[in-house]
Amino acid sequence: MPSLRKSFDALVERRTAAIPGAALTPDERLALVGRHGDFSLAYSTAVQDDLSYFGDASGYIAFGRKMGSAVALADPVAAPAERADLIRRFVEKARGPCFVQIGEASARVLSDLGYHVNRMGIDTRLVLTPKTFAGSRNETVRYSERWLFKNGFSIVEDDGSGAHADEIKKLSDAWRAQRIVSHREMRFLNRPFRPQLGQGMRRFMLLDPHKQPAAILDFDPIFEAGALAGYTTSFKRKLPGITSHAEIGLTKFAADRLRDEGRKFITLGLSPLAGMKESGFAESRLMLSAMQRFYRSPWINRRIFNVEGQAAFKRRFHGDEEPVYIAFRRLSPFQMLAVLRLSKAF
Repeated sequence: MPSLRKSFDALVERRTAAIPGAALTPDERLALVGRHGDFSLAYSTAVQDDLSYFGDASGYIAFGRKMGSAVALADPVAAPAERADLIRRFVEKARGPCFVQIGEASARVLSDLGYHVNRMGIDTRLVLTPKTFAGSRNETVRYSERWLFKNGFSIVEDDGSGAHADEIKKLSDAWRAQRIVSHREMRFLNRPFRPQLGQGMRRFMLLDPHKQPAAILDFDPIFEAGALAGYTTSFKRKLPGITSHAEIGLTKFAADRLRDEGRKFITLGLSPLAGMKESGFAESRLMLSAMQRFYRSPWINRRIFNVEGQAAFKRRFHGDEEPVYIAFRRLSPFQMLAVLRLSKAF
């Protein structure tokens, strides 16, 4: 028999508005990302499985559906001048969808449409210059890289040929086994990990003194005005028990390499619930208060996801913290639960 949850989902789906889909192939979506993908999640919206798309050949909004709610993922992948109209058309067709992990420009459009807009966390941007890791405040970052090389570790870039695919899968499986929630992997806000690199991705690999993979760091591309401008961290994996210097030193090495290639920045990705304060838009005070409590909650950090630890790691690099927003027409427990279920948080 189908589960009660699946039966309920099917019932509410039948009673919700149909949203016209954009018949875009994966290659067409990636081409749009190459022209307009100037935010951290742009690449992920094009390649993540199980997403739907609204729009046309000039741009799209990626979204998921759960419990009768449509949830838009990130900003539209479209020319900046066309994004507001695309958002307005999607809101009309989807009858008040929720939007998650959007930037300030999209938040402003939605606020003008009567949406409540709250912060949902921060993204951290590192502008890449010869002085990115200079100064006393970055001494621990520089020390981590030196420590790795001094103790026989090395860092290489994986060319994506698949030569290390089996080792990387084992590394990822070992990493997953140590997670707070190990039986499922987060989705939607994060796409599931794959040992093989996607088109345009980059992977840096830490090798232990025996030349075996000990940690990896994957990046997705970000574009500006049709040109490759930078990268965002998409996946981090490391063997259990590996030195705490691994992630820090690997991130510094990769950032320096990308800077030398002429890239302008990297982003470290979403720190959920971090930097919770007033959004500057009409917002839900109840949601703001709840998110502040969740961020500090020992139960959330121990049993669901270590949001405090993730934010603390990214703040080691002293980057620019950019607010990320969630927007909804009215605060609905079902809509919030839909976001959590899409993300596999529960």
